[in-house]
Amino acid sequence: MRTEADTGSPLDAGPPAGTRLQPGQEAVVRVAIATLWAGPEAIRAVDGPALTPYTTDIPGWVSGMTAEQQVGDCVLSQLLLGERVLVEEVRPDGWVRLIATEQPAAKLDPRGYPGWLPIGQLTAAPAGPTTAPLVVDATATALYAAPEGEVVLPDVALGTRLAPAGPADGGWRPVHAPGHPRPLWVPDDHLAALPERPPHATEVLAVAHRLLDVLYLWGGVSAYGIDCSGLVHLAWRRFGVHLPRDADDQANATTPVPFGAELPGDLYLFARPGRRVHHIGIVSSPPASGCDRRILHASYSQRRVVEESVTGDREATLVGVHRVRLRGDDRAAGTPHGATDGPNR
Repeated sequence: MRTEADTGSPLDAGPPAGTRLQPGQEAVVRVAIATLWAGPEAIRAVDGPALTPYTTDIPGWVSGMTAEQQVGDCVLSQLLLGERVLVEEVRPDGWVRLIATEQPAAKLDPRGYPGWLPIGQLTAAPAGPTTAPLVVDATATALYAAPEGEVVLPDVALGTRLAPAGPADGGWRPVHAPGHPRPLWVPDDHLAALPERPPHATEVLAVAHRLLDVLYLWGGVSAYGIDCSGLVHLAWRRFGVHLPRDADDQANATTPVPFGAELPGDLYLFARPGRRVHHIGIVSSPPASGCDRRILHASYSQRRVVEESVTGDREATLVGVHRVRLRGDDRAAGTPHGATDGPNR
């Protein structure tokens, strides 16, 4: 693999002017979608559009990759605008090692998912507690300088939380965006209020259904590309619930239910004999006669999100049904828990 030094990466120039982050400091993502990398040495020549400061081009990055590059393990996950991180190390070349505190990964770090980002995709977290009661409900949107004005931040993803900067006006809503001193504007019908009650699993399933045919992208968590655990994570995140990022951690953070008792919105788990869970999907309908099981999932083999019957090799590795249980859920009580080892999607 090539490094940023021999790809002509925007990181060659070092950190953007005015960027001041220190180890131990909290920061937030200032781009619409930031890609979390295994390390600076993992960067490939094709990755430039995902590395730029202030505004990334994730659709261009994904479309510029081959099918094999789209499943490269140099990508760990993705972070959405406003997502909080804990800075661990700041390198002179503009790379930051961090913990993504809103993506649980107990097997890797109890604080969250560890990885690397370019420093220009971060800004210092605001002092004190913040609230972001709005969430992007469109599969993708943009933030504008003014209603009907210039796009300032494209490709803002489903599940992104935003703080209102005032009431809606003429179908547009002003919002605060990290790194932008003035409010930006978003179509009001692209937003929803975060629910005050735990979501029902069928509501989560309905969100996941809107991502049918989205491209499979290892580490992806948006409508521009997503993997199996990313689909589960994002669908619940839309309602303010932060499930773990990886499939095996998701299995350990949820509760088994008997085969035949599964309900739409539950999770099917897949593992080979003696191995950890390597794949996960969402139950899309009750099993017919106890055997015809249907799943909505990001399929590695088909390289897209599909809804289909569980058959063949997939059926042979089906090892369990799990349910997300939350305090106040009308189906159960409890909180996510647990850990295991190794990333799986």
